[in-house]
Amino acid sequence: MLNDVIKNLLAEVAGIGNIPTAGAFNIRSNGKSAGRNSTETIQIVSKEDGSGIDIIIKPGTKNESVHIPALISETDMHDLVYNDFHIGEDADVTIVAGCGIHNCGSGVSQHDGIHRFFVGKNARIKYVEKHIGEGEGGGQNIINPQTHIIAEENSFIEMDTVQLKGVDSTKRISSAKLAAGATVVIKEKIMTHGQQYAETSFDVDLDGEGCSAKLISRSVARDSSRQLFRSKLCGNKACYGHSECDAIIMDNGIVAAEPEIIANDVDATLIHEAAIGKIAGDQLTKLMTLGLTEKQAESQIINGFLK
Repeated sequence: MLNDVIKNLLAEVAGIGNIPTAGAFNIRSNGKSAGRNSTETIQIVSKEDGSGIDIIIKPGTKNESVHIPALISETDMHDLVYNDFHIGEDADVTIVAGCGIHNCGSGVSQHDGIHRFFVGKNARIKYVEKHIGEGEGGGQNIINPQTHIIAEENSFIEMDTVQLKGVDSTKRISSAKLAAGATVVIKEKIMTHGQQYAETSFDVDLDGEGCSAKLISRSVARDSSRQLFRSKLCGNKACYGHSECDAIIMDNGIVAAEPEIIANDVDATLIHEAAIGKIAGDQLTKLMTLGLTEKQAESQIINGFLK
């Protein structure tokens, strides 16, 4: 049975309010499995050393999903897990992960999730990851996700990651190695407050003919929070890579972008775009003429920016 705190975290992170009655899932609560189910086409098995799970998706699996959220409701806890995804050829699946922390104590509650994806030929993945922190205590919430992708020929991977509240520190590391015709699209949305710190690092090797990568980061830094965005695209064949960082600074926030693009082939096309600045005054004025207060206008602009 899940308590109410864990149920609320589960609903926010994974969109489900309790342990499912069907489908493939593994719910991790305070460092242990709180529920698991495999299906005929998606098997979830524990690693022999107990450090995580293997998710094995059979070739040709279509229109199925798997949920693997990690939840923490204890203070002074460090949860470290290694999850490997083995996606068979021609599969088309959705994976819902993410982490929620509810810390009402004075200690540090931390989750480090290291995920590796081995994506077969012609497979398609939609990966959704949401991170939240909450709690009335004076402790810290720390979430450090890592995602490492090895994509075989003509596969497609879309990652959609969101972190908008309550995480004091995060270091988000993503890497990908793409074979011929493979595509990866990574989208992230981040908002930081107070003294929070968020660091993002993308590292993509475009190794195959005709492969492509698109990295998109949108963020808002409020109060005295700090953010660092790093991206590295390495084009080793005829390929296409695009990295984009758009950030809004408010109050005393700080955002830094450090792009790197390396072309090792004459037919590699690599692009980086970055825009960092405050909310435009004319945008605020226009909304305020419609009857909104300045705070309401700011909220509307931010919600639209992060939508």
